Parts: sequence; structure tokens; C-alpha cells
Amino acid sequence: MKTSSPHSIMTKLPLLILALCVAAFSPGCDNKTNGPAQKKLHLVFVANTPDDYWSVVRLGCDTATREVGGVDLDFRFPDKPTVEAQQELLNNLVAGGADGIAISPIDADHQTDFLNSIAAKALLVCADSDAANSKRTCYIGTDNVAAGKQAAALLKEALPSGGKIVLFASYLNAQNIKDRIQGIQAGLAGSNIQILDTIADGAKSDVAQKNAEDALSKHPDLAGIACLNGYQGPAILTAVRGAGKVGQVKIVCFDAYNDTLEGIAAGDIYGTIVQAPYNFGYQTIARMAKYLGGDKTQLSEGSILLPSRPLTKDKVADFQAWRKTLLLKLKDDQK
Repeated sequence: MKTSSPHSIMTKLPLLILALCVAAFSPGCDNKTNGPAQKKLHLVFVANTPDDYWSVVRLGCDTATREVGGVDLDFRFPDKPTVEAQQELLNNLVAGGADGIAISPIDADHQTDFLNSIAAKALLVCADSDAANSKRTCYIGTDNVAAGKQAAALLKEALPSGGKIVLFASYLNAQNIKDRIQGIQAGLAGSNIQILDTIADGAKSDVAQKNAEDALSKHPDLAGIACLNGYQGPAILTAVRGAGKVGQVKIVCFDAYNDTLEGIAAGDIYGTIVQAPYNFGYQTIARMAKYLGGDKTQLSEGSILLPSRPLTKDKVADFQAWRKTLLLKLKDDQK
């Protein structure tokens, strides 16, 4: 599955319903900011790619913007999934007078000094992926080490006798990826599962598919693949099917893309780790607005970790039925 344009991903109804499903995994903030009318806050959320995943985050941001009130929201994607493009975008936004900026850094280590310069001019929050060594006020997102351990548990279930696996990631220097790898390594310690390689694709699904095809060819005895980003699941599944190795090569994914869920239901993907991207967006914008409104407790913890959950074949039908129910409810609410 190829990445979509920012315009097209905002119009996909299935992702809207997925957002509502994922939102239910963890509680949201639903207290509105009260008080006299004030100048609207200019809040910015900068993603790291134009992937469909971010449309779910955007929905959470939009909901928080409506509920809190007094906020003008800018949700942006860099033109290219590179550090340079992300930083150019941020420079322009800061020059435009942003009060608060949330960002998912592409390369936390190499962006630290730049992020510190942003933090000197506006409230800075990291969402989805952290830059813990920067002067950001808070991180909001998955406990990615714990999520990596959940993925490791699925791999051990799928490969009880062990075997060789390859990990696929967007950016090896992104903190969420580092943490997921750390969690997988910790979770697999003492098992007979061997990680042969970790391969980056620059957040491009076509590259992820090609990387998987190459790995399957290079390692004919490959037993498993772990995808550390959501868009990779459908791409890797295409590669495994193309190689005629469904069932032979076990796949563990992140996130709940429709093609991933269908692959799990068919038994072609063993399982996935479902995050809460809707709530990332909701919590980030709601808490930033309240923090800037004077409630410093909103971001005082430094890290706000939202739970992830494993989803396997025995649970995916209930998940899909839940999503269908929410779709009907949404239609009723819109009447």
C-alpha cells in the first residue's frame, strides 16, 4: 500500500471509524477550558510522514480543538520524510507565531539542538516519538519499550521452536523505533529466535515491500518478519504472498490498517500491536491548550504513556464488529 497525500487521507471514512475504535482503548480529556474570551492559541502538530496513520491522529487533534475551544490548529506533514524537510517546516511555523508545537521527530539524536531552539520560542511537546534529551516539555504517546515486548511475545507465540527473523522500520534513529527494538530484544532474550537484521525503508511502503522481497530471497530459511510501523504490514504481506511463503514466514505488525486486520483474519498475519493514535492527538492538543491557559499540571509528568494492545486472530473479529457498530452509531449521530 502506497502512502497517500495529506488531502486524501483526511477523507477516508474507514480510518475515521478506526480512530474511534482506537480512542476507546484509553480515556480522553473531556473538560473544556472555561473563562473569559481570549485570543486564540495557535497550536501546531507536525507529523513525520504523510502516512494514513496520521489521519487518525489528526481526528483526535480536531476533536480536542472543538472541545477545548480558543484554538487554531495547524496539522502539517513535511513535503518529504526527511529531517531537513521537517525542520524547514518547523522554522516557517515558528516564524508565523506558533504558541505551541507538537512533533514526532524523525531523528531525535540529530534534531536535539534544533528542537531546543524551537523550545526557546514556543511550548514544545513530542508526540508519537520522543526526543528525551531535548528541552521538550513532555512526551505523549505509546510506551514503545512495552509495545516492543508485546511484539516479542507475539513472535514467541508464532515461533514456539524459534527461528530467524528480520525487523523492518521506517527510521532507525527515531526514538519510538529504538524503543520498540529494545523491547523486542528484551522480550526475545533467552529464546531461540534470532534477529538477523533491522532494515529501514524511509517510511516508504514500496521500499518496505522491496526490502521484504530481498530478505525472503536472501534468507530462504527466514521464519518471521516484524514490522515496526503500521504501513509496513500490508506491504510485507504482499511480499510474503508473492513469494508463496504464507504460513511459513510469520508476520507480526504494528497498528490496525484494514489490510493488516484482513491478513490477521485470514491467518496470513499472526498479529499486530494496536496503539492509540486518536488519543495521541486528542491528549496532545487538549493538554497543550490547557497548559498554555495556565494549568501547568497538564504536562508536568514529563511523559504521558498510552497503552498498546496485541491483537490476534481470535480477537480480530470482535474488533471488526466493534468498528462496524461504531460506524452505525456515527451515522445515527450525524442525522
